Amino acid sequence: MSARRASHAGSWYTDSGSDLSRQLDRWLSAADLSHGPARAIIAPHAGYAYCGACGAFAYRQVSPVVVKRIFILGPSHHVRLRGCALSVAKKYKTPLYDLKIDNEVNAELEKTGQFSWMDMKTDEDEHSIEMHLPYIAKVMEDFKDQFTIVPILVGSLNPDQEAQYGSLLAPYFMDPTNLFVISSDFCHWGQRFSYTYYDRSCGAIHKCIEQLDKQGMDIIETLSPSAFTEYLRKYNNTICGRHPIGVMLGAVKALQDQGFKNMSFKFLKYAQSSQCIDMEDSSVSYASGSLIFEN
Repeated sequence: MSARRASHAGSWYTDSGSDLSRQLDRWLSAADLSHGPARAIIAPHAGYAYCGACGAFAYRQVSPVVVKRIFILGPSHHVRLRGCALSVAKKYKTPLYDLKIDNEVNAELEKTGQFSWMDMKTDEDEHSIEMHLPYIAKVMEDFKDQFTIVPILVGSLNPDQEAQYGSLLAPYFMDPTNLFVISSDFCHWGQRFSYTYYDRSCGAIHKCIEQLDKQGMDIIETLSPSAFTEYLRKYNNTICGRHPIGVMLGAVKALQDQGFKNMSFKFLKYAQSSQCIDMEDSSVSYASGSLIFEN
């Protein structure tokens, strides 16, 4: 039984199951259920000290009673990947309990010929999927034996590929027992990220970053893939999960083209790791939101 270790536990988040459980409970109880039940969420993947509280606002929208399968789309930070890749693991370990991989869906996706397989080292080195596992384990804890996960590592896709993977995953979006977790942080600002866009008319740097992020968030809420692509082209905002977000927007567009118009995305929380005042500072932004299908 090949199990992926919780390789970032003990550094990016606590490896104590009881401490982690209490921490997640605290963050979740501070968030409101206001845009659910979520069919997809966008949530950050940084260390929990920075973004744990923000992530709770996305996970609070999940209805564990309904969900039977969770797709986790995370960007690839370490390996160059032209398409999307599936995990060879059979389960993913967390300090709370192990999560089972959905072999059946993996086989269906492999049959499309559009997915490669990431090896265990790539899987364990990558944090963009792992940082969601404790939250998933927590919100699903009353149903721990009744759901599976489908981790998908998303490479540097062009807009056509985002549309292609989106339409390929669209049938899974249609099923209300499926939840999609879209893993992304927002602006990585500062010289260490080689990104220092600053419009002085906004005032302080952190205000400019917030305005830039919120412009992108507003565009994501319109659910227009082309508008999001255009925004990224114009500002080059360092949204590391731009491709997983693009795939989600591609899936929504495919469903809209089939006549499903009742989808609504809303961001519920925005945060920054620190407030940049001068050009030597740096920060990462986080945003949590939820996609619902309205009746």
